[in-house]
Amino acid sequence: MDYKVSLFWLALVVFFAIIEGVTPQLVSIWFAGGALVSLIVSLFGAPLWVEVIVFVAVSAILLILTRPLVKRRFANQIVKTNADALVGGEAVVTQAIDNVEGSGLAKIMGQVWSARSSGGDKIPEGTLVIVERIEGVKLIVSVKESEDAPSSGPEAGKEV
Repeated sequence: MDYKVSLFWLALVVFFAIIEGVTPQLVSIWFAGGALVSLIVSLFGAPLWVEVIVFVAVSAILLILTRPLVKRRFANQIVKTNADALVGGEAVVTQAIDNVEGSGLAKIMGQVWSARSSGGDKIPEGTLVIVERIEGVKLIVSVKESEDAPSSGPEAGKEV
């Protein structure tokens, strides 16, 4: 019996276990399992080619059978926050929004947020806007269309 080969498989088990321990996701546990089974096979005196085939086969079987279950179990889920409630809400521009200058603030539900125009157009202070989405810490907004607001001129987009 060649203990050098058994030590090699033991070293692989330890190596893959360490890799698994320092990574945030499951990446090598299947190979540690394959190396463990190959270690057991080597202790029974199997030839090296059999041990290698066992390693590849067991690793592949473990990977195929368990990875989909593990992915489903540990799938990254989108965590909803209270900020999601702001989408679709009305805000008031408290500092003129200018995407080119990278400036603009809007107040919604008592909170002041950085704001940018979804269409790239400038939006003056005091304008009522609708929050279309949130990107990071910025509200992406568009001017709220009002039935009684003028459609052009200096008063367009102003709160009535």
